[in-house]
Amino acid sequence: MNFEKLDNVSEEQLPIAKHKRHGWKHLLGLYAGEHVAATEFVIGATFVALGAKTMDILLGLLIGNILAILSWTLITAPIATQTRLSLYTYLDKIAGKSMTKLYNWANVVIFTVISAAMITVSSTAVRYLFNIPAQLDWYPTNPWFVLVVLAVGIVVVFVAMYGFKAVSEFSGICGPWLFVMFGSGALVMMPALADSVLGTTIVSGFKDFVTIGDQSIWTGINAQGEPGIGLAEVIGFAWAANTITHFGLIDMALLRYAKKPIYGLSTSSGMLFGHFIAWISAGIMGAGTAVLVKKSIIELDPGDVAFQALGLSGFVIVIIAGWTTANANLYRAGLAAQAIFHRYSRKQTTLAVGIVTVVVACFPFVFSKMLPLLTYAGLLVVPVGAIVFAEHMIFPRIGYSRYWVSYQKLTHSTPAVAAWGIGLVFGFGLNALDVISFYYLFLPTWVVTIIVYTLLAKRYGADKAYPKEKAAMEKHNALVDAYHEEQARHSAPAIEDTSLLSMILKIVSWASLAVTLALACVTMFGSPDMASYLDNRDTFYHYGFICTLVYFVAAYWVLRRKKAHEPLVAKAIEFPRQKPKLMSFVVRKVGARLATEWWSDVSFFARTNKV
Repeated sequence: MNFEKLDNVSEEQLPIAKHKRHGWKHLLGLYAGEHVAATEFVIGATFVALGAKTMDILLGLLIGNILAILSWTLITAPIATQTRLSLYTYLDKIAGKSMTKLYNWANVVIFTVISAAMITVSSTAVRYLFNIPAQLDWYPTNPWFVLVVLAVGIVVVFVAMYGFKAVSEFSGICGPWLFVMFGSGALVMMPALADSVLGTTIVSGFKDFVTIGDQSIWTGINAQGEPGIGLAEVIGFAWAANTITHFGLIDMALLRYAKKPIYGLSTSSGMLFGHFIAWISAGIMGAGTAVLVKKSIIELDPGDVAFQALGLSGFVIVIIAGWTTANANLYRAGLAAQAIFHRYSRKQTTLAVGIVTVVVACFPFVFSKMLPLLTYAGLLVVPVGAIVFAEHMIFPRIGYSRYWVSYQKLTHSTPAVAAWGIGLVFGFGLNALDVISFYYLFLPTWVVTIIVYTLLAKRYGADKAYPKEKAAMEKHNALVDAYHEEQARHSAPAIEDTSLLSMILKIVSWASLAVTLALACVTMFGSPDMASYLDNRDTFYHYGFICTLVYFVAAYWVLRRKKAHEPLVAKAIEFPRQKPKLMSFVVRKVGARLATEWWSDVSFFARTNKV
């Protein structure tokens, strides 16, 4: 079979091959790493400032995050696993290039703002080291803070341009550490809060926790001294915070790799552990810091909170979480910009977008207003998700043709552009009229866009049959399947690094996390008075930072060894076919596994020491 035409097609334009799909473990780790970020400090503290109540936070975040998980599982994952395409590629097939270009512009704006917020958050940790005042206005009030932002931003931009792969691999090992640090920070701060509310550093049960929460953390009174948000608003934000990725279908790019639609439940690692636990922990850390430094929580930034809760490890968590998240989003912004400006390379467009991002990052409002920014960003792209949902899920059920735009060879889809525009006017109009809470605006906007697009598409020919064009597309899809099968036959199977040294390093890395959590537990449960609490907290600061260093050294070493093993193991697989007699001798006399490990270790140390 002739595959020359497909050889010249970008892999991004083709469905994901069967042999490249992933299972639970990969997706759980992916969502765990992506959804524990520096913004959790900001969002957790914001719920405190908005005046939520303790039980509203506990129930609301649980319900809202479960709804988000179900949105990924029931909306995004089925479309992603049936098409095996990213949203960008699928949108080009159903809405034409003009709609795709508009959508890319929207992504440039959204990901630029999110990246800027991450750079600003990372800069709050650096500014704390240099004793630069906290930036509480929407504009910068200290020139040294601007210089810090520029310095941090330059690093982020150049890494996004040249070293994003290395950073994405490194960020993958940060997930377990981030979970432990957020949980540990809450444990370390609880005795200080208990002492301020109960007059004792000991929390004897859940009832004490609720009492502390109601009186010192989630009091039900906002920063202006008025009644705060309720259960419905908390549920709404937890659900709406990621509408850009589930209702907006951005995560088709990730879930197209899932073996089955049910793997959308893997998002629970990010929602239940990342958002639910991290947001609650961040609120506790923020309130505890406010008690210790005798300031209002609205006067604190992530650098203040992280240092008081975690010591030097707090600087690491704010810098790394902000840095890795900023790089990922700036990379996305650069890709979207490159899709618009085809004449320029991704590096050039990333540089241009990065310059704008760094300038925006100098203005602290981008992180202090994260809740509304995330909600409005989701509202901006939800109509696009609605258009795709209507085309893929509804059209076949009502006798309309999927891909009718491609069948007609159109480059512009009036129904898609008009439906998006009408959806935005409707959604932001509801917000201006204050008809419903802006956390829930995405729901009626999504429904209205589906209805409008379906009605308009019928007028432009979506209700017609295209038998010849459909047969040609099915023939092309069969060719792609055969092409992928041919690729699978020539691809090396995935190999796990099971060497003894790597196993020891993994044990060391996990043990360092266990020690960190144990130290935090001792600080909370082994502090009968403030004097012992302060001693235990200092012990946690000191040894917790050592454990942080040990974890990253060991985890990164494992990553390097795995990368060193892959090419050598691949060669070992081919070796028996090329030299069967010689390989038989090696197997008998030395042992295949011992030989492979020995050569892997030689290669690893040679590369590490640049031999």
